[in-house]
Amino acid sequence: MAEKAKGKMEQAKGKAKEVAGKAAGNERMKAEGKTDQVKGKTREVADKGKEQARGVKDSLRDRRQP
Repeated sequence: MAEKAKGKMEQAKGKAKEVAGKAAGNERMKAEGKTDQVKGKTREVADKGKEQARGVKDSLRDRRQP
């Protein structure tokens, strides 16, 4: 769950950086902001995959028990 929150924060930071770069006419900052957003989304999706894998593992474990 913490990874999901970190991902959301990274996305928000990236969006702010992108907007600031756009306002300042700084293409590098704008690009860094977009990169941060992608990193955050990747982290969030990876965490979601881990949660789903845990759910499958738990459901399989529950089925084996009599």
